[in-house]
This record gives sequence, C-alpha cells and structure tokens, in this order.
Amino acid sequence: QVQLQESGPGLVKPSQTLSLTCTVSGASLTDNSAHWSWVRQPPGKGLEWVGAITSSGTTDHNASLKSRTAITRDTSKMQFTLKLYSVTPEGTDVYYCARRRELSAGGFIDYWGQGTQVTVSS
Repeated sequence: QVQLQESGPGLVKPSQTLSLTCTVSGASLTDNSAHWSWVRQPPGKGLEWVGAITSSGTTDHNASLKSRTAITRDTSKMQFTLKLYSVTPEGTDVYYCARRRELSAGGFIDYWGQGTQVTVSS
C-alpha cells in the first residue's frame, strides 16, 4: 500500500522560508499515473491546494502562491519537497502531502499523509 509522511519544522518566523518534505513508500514518484501534491488547511478553514509535481518533474502551483513556492523531488530518496518563501500571516496551519491520480485514472486524491502542523510566529 501507498504511504506518505510529512516532515519539517513545526515553527517558522514570519518572512522566512518554510521547507517541508514528504517521504513516500509503496509507489514510485515517476509513475505516470499520479501527481504528488501539497495541500494546507488553516484552523477553521477549508483545504487549500498549494501545488504539485508530476511524474516527469513538471510543477504546478496555486496562482496566489506561485511566486513564493518551489516544489522539487529526489526520486532516489522517494521524497518530494515544498519550499514556501516569505510565510505570512502568523498562525498555525496543517500541511498535507498527497497522491492525486491522473485524469485518465480518475483525477482524485487516493492517499494522504497524516499532516504536520506549522506555526508561523515571531
């Protein structure tokens, strides 16, 4: 079965860069039937898609965050990462990594990580 696990700092200062890693097991990051996504959820709010990386390494981002995000991968380590520059505002969000099926395979998220809390505070 496919498993995803987020890791990274639980605290980051405003205006600094957040770096998160998702470690994958049970699937290949180069499997062309899937994309690998980052989603976040502020407290009391709905889910917000941050961005994704495809099996070929192409990235896509939420337009509101595009200029401040970078998504990369390391296929040998079975990991993909998120960097979010100049984080704002202060607060605590939960970040999830997830696998999303290609449209030809349904186009839905079938596996989620458990989520990791990130607090932005000075």
